[in-house]
Amino acid sequence: MSVAELKERHVTATETVNTLRERLKQRRLQLLDTDVAGYARSQGRAPVTFGPTDLVCCRTLQGHTGKVYSLDWTPERNRIVSASQDGRLIVWNALTSQKTHAIKLPCAWVMTCAFSPIGQSVACGGLDSICSLFNLNSPTDKDGNLPVSRMLSGHRGYVSSCQYVPDEDTHLITGSGDQTCVLWDITTGLRTSIFGGEFQSGHTADVLSVSINGSNSRIFVSGSCDATARLWDTRVASRAVRTFHGHEGDVNTVKFFPDGNRFGTGSDDGTCRLFDIRTGHQLQVYHQQHADNEVPHVTSIAFSISGRLLFAGYSNGDCYVWDTLLARVVLNLGTLQNSHVARISCLGLSADGSALCTGSWDTNLKIWAFGGHRRVI
Repeated sequence: MSVAELKERHVTATETVNTLRERLKQRRLQLLDTDVAGYARSQGRAPVTFGPTDLVCCRTLQGHTGKVYSLDWTPERNRIVSASQDGRLIVWNALTSQKTHAIKLPCAWVMTCAFSPIGQSVACGGLDSICSLFNLNSPTDKDGNLPVSRMLSGHRGYVSSCQYVPDEDTHLITGSGDQTCVLWDITTGLRTSIFGGEFQSGHTADVLSVSINGSNSRIFVSGSCDATARLWDTRVASRAVRTFHGHEGDVNTVKFFPDGNRFGTGSDDGTCRLFDIRTGHQLQVYHQQHADNEVPHVTSIAFSISGRLLFAGYSNGDCYVWDTLLARVVLNLGTLQNSHVARISCLGLSADGSALCTGSWDTNLKIWAFGGHRRVI
């Protein structure tokens, strides 16, 4: 068979796949006779309301000299780790704003960071394609720097995301610009499983985010520049369990819903979406119209403890608090006093749901606490 014939067959096959994909999309739309907001309105559900003192900025964490790219809370809720363009990880006491560790990184181009479940170690990754681990209890070297305790090497592209497997300090999952996710055995430093890559059910572009199911740690979801999110089972690395379509831009962030049966996504197309992992259906789109036709990218998301609220950070500095049931914005932290003055790059909720932390390109982190009559929702 000649090269020309192969090219012709490839073009024909691609057209067939695109046609089938469009037919599948239309069929799914036909089956979705309503969304979460439509059903909630039909049931007379009242919207969440926020007063001016219900969510307030109680602390600003200053110490980084470059853009903040990533943050994570410890399970015991009072410590935060942040990663910045200044080439440092800083561990903060969220109650006092004090820095407990300032870790100089071997590679300044860091993109992600994570706390271990018991809070003894932190992990980070970036453009060096390595996930570096630091034991916070290790003694510092002669220059006062905390040494790297383990380097997880194996990705062929930048490490965009990392998360420890819940309830254990021995395994970690990373997402990478090489289009794969990897489950690592931290004890040995070896890859336990690789998700994607040569497998056709894997992502076809950079993986930007991962989220592990808190109810079943064998399940995780990944978001990618191919505009899809994919569900994986760590016991079956050869193929994705399900692929979720709908976004029209890079999927920058994914996060599991508290019950583990759904997950949220945020994208360059300016929308957040809610998907059901059991049916594969898109349940809701969260999109705010802008008068100037500028569509800010969604950079990071988090759910409240109950799942009733969705916090979403945007590239224009806004941070919307969405009512997940009625798909309405109930508050924009970007309009409040002491808000960030640049892109919100990351955010996360404390383990007990009582506080939200946001990180920004303005080099600061801010802690927002529920006040007034509202404690946790």
